[in-house]
Amino acid sequence: MDQIIVGLTQAAVWTGSGIELRDMEIPTLESGEVLVRVDLATVCGSDLHTVSGRRHGACPSVLGHEAVGHVIAVGDAVSAVEVGDRIVWSVTVCCGRCARCVRGFTAKCSAVRKVGHESAESAWALSGSYARHIVLPRGTAVVRVPDTMPDAVAAPAACATATVMAALDAAGALDGRRVLIVGAGMLGVTAAAAARERGAAVSVLDRDLQRQRQSRAFGAVEDDGAHTDVAIDFSGSSSAVQAASGRLDVGGRLVLAGSVAPGAPITVDPEAVVRNWLTITGIHNYEPRHLHQAVAFLRDTGEKYPWESLVEAPVPLAELESVLRPTPSGILRSSVAPWAHGLSTRSNDCPARPAGVASR
Repeated sequence: MDQIIVGLTQAAVWTGSGIELRDMEIPTLESGEVLVRVDLATVCGSDLHTVSGRRHGACPSVLGHEAVGHVIAVGDAVSAVEVGDRIVWSVTVCCGRCARCVRGFTAKCSAVRKVGHESAESAWALSGSYARHIVLPRGTAVVRVPDTMPDAVAAPAACATATVMAALDAAGALDGRRVLIVGAGMLGVTAAAAARERGAAVSVLDRDLQRQRQSRAFGAVEDDGAHTDVAIDFSGSSSAVQAASGRLDVGGRLVLAGSVAPGAPITVDPEAVVRNWLTITGIHNYEPRHLHQAVAFLRDTGEKYPWESLVEAPVPLAELESVLRPTPSGILRSSVAPWAHGLSTRSNDCPARPAGVASR
């Protein structure tokens, strides 16, 4: 049924042992909150880690944090978006007041909350994108998306593309530099194109040779094994990180972005760091500016790189569990269309506003 039941929406809830479709209440919006109809959500690797038990998460919960949708209602004191806007939104929700936020580390806010990571039994029950609607609290960064950008291109901006922008920020100026990217998943392939657009000579390594070859359509060239100016790891593999650190030339910089789960330690030779002027840094999540950069990057390169080909055709919400698994060869993201009834049905039409929800 496409019409919204008054005060209710449908969500796919992770129960710890599987996915359960539930009718959930759409709350009256508080000041600063935004209600979004989710048009398409892509499946990030962190959600696969949650359902496989590799990553601990709130349970029960509505997972999903890479998505695109339309604003259908706003609470008081919302000025960044209006009803009808097509948007993507940040993974993190910050307070904006703590010492970390004031220092510019809003992604590591002392009171951070995360889209798709909160309990379905908390005050923020509709926190994930595997649902027909999501509530975005005050402190969520939102960015308008051009109508010409396909859903499958826009959705990954909210996590993969924005994280890449943060990684490249940490990497520094890239024009004329040699960049080695480790891991040819969605982040690695995106980083290859983004680094290439910034003037770098880019090579990509992955244990999956097909993915490694696929990166060449996104600006990468064959790796020659030589020293590099910048190495960026998205694999999270300690052995890969160790190998990448050994490839750094004088003045080289190692950016770690994939090590988000416990792993074996690596060895660092302090003398080598000193004598070779090396830098090792890490990034986790991203800042609002990176989400803006992500949307602009995808807009500007939409006709240059085959972004849409990386995303599998969407399944309806009722079939979410079928795509919470590793993707087929050549595909880097599965996807879900919460309003669809068939494998390829999608609609960007905004439904009527739910009764009892404030709007302006």
